[in-house]
Amino acid sequence: MSPRAPHAGHTGHTGAGSGVRRRKIVISIKTKLGALVVGAVLLTSGLALVAIRTSTEFRYITIFAMIATLLITQFVAQSLTAPLDEMNAVAGSISRGDFGRRVRGADRRDELGDLASTINRMADDLEAVDRHRKELVANVSHELRTPIAALRAVLENVVDGVSDADPETMRTALQQTERLGRLVETLLDLSRLDNGVTTLKVRRLEVWPYLSGVLREANLAASQRGLSTSSGLHNRTDVHLHLDVSPPDLAAYADAERLHQVVANLIDNAVKHSPSHGRVTVHARRGPWPDSLELEVEDEGPGIPEALRHTVFERFNRGSVPSQAGPGADGGTGLGLAIARWAVDLHGGSIGVAESSRGCRIHITLPGSIPARA
Repeated sequence: MSPRAPHAGHTGHTGAGSGVRRRKIVISIKTKLGALVVGAVLLTSGLALVAIRTSTEFRYITIFAMIATLLITQFVAQSLTAPLDEMNAVAGSISRGDFGRRVRGADRRDELGDLASTINRMADDLEAVDRHRKELVANVSHELRTPIAALRAVLENVVDGVSDADPETMRTALQQTERLGRLVETLLDLSRLDNGVTTLKVRRLEVWPYLSGVLREANLAASQRGLSTSSGLHNRTDVHLHLDVSPPDLAAYADAERLHQVVANLIDNAVKHSPSHGRVTVHARRGPWPDSLELEVEDEGPGIPEALRHTVFERFNRGSVPSQAGPGADGGTGLGLAIARWAVDLHGGSIGVAESSRGCRIHITLPGSIPARA
């Protein structure tokens, strides 16, 4: 329900007052230095007039004027150089890898305040990058350890004669090898994301056959060895996947490989958080522009709290909502949704969490024939 609109007269008065209160007067350093020069000249002139009218010797007036001017200059210089010294110290700490320090005085209304704000934002960004780097190392190490340990155990048993190299044993080894391959593919996608070297191969797609193939692969993988995607193995054969395309002959222009990444990662995330015997539905509709496409992936899980919706597409974000398959069941790297957003951005489209009365609903718009960003 929309909030009741306040009285028009009251709104206008409040807006004007708020605008005045929010207005920030900026005084540049050049203005301050100019004021210093003008103040020194006025002070000297005033003391000279006092000397003339009181018959005071000019040498005393000159000495007093010099002392007063030096004190004022020292005060102004201190107010300008002290922030620069602090900025130099903080920049030195950042260069040594300490991203925890921040520059005070970001609220100053001059160029030094702007510089302090810029340094603090840079420190925030570098701290986030450093945190992501450490998380990447930890996540990749965790993801690599499990399949390598399992593969090593299988091969050691075969070599030691504990087990035979029968199809079942080789199938287990193959599963772990495939898991390693998926992790490497995810890291390659991340590298392409960072370097911006990926180009699109846009072509016309028949939406129903294309999405049917994506869902069929997901169902087949789930029935054989768990849902096989870039974020891990999920033994969720109890979740039902459905496709809803309207009209049935819907067509769109997109990069088939990148769109597959988007849909597969969204299905993976939806299945991971679906309840037992839940339902995941992929909706496809004609978009607002020629050959454009609107996709929605909807599940029946707990959904995403509104306060967290702006963070779900960030890297390494595994979310605060536990997997419905149990603790530790997802085994994800936290990169799936970030890669989905990257692939959508390559198309010049948009992706976000839409309002839903139940579960989570991810809405995607691809512009189709509109020129995509390379």
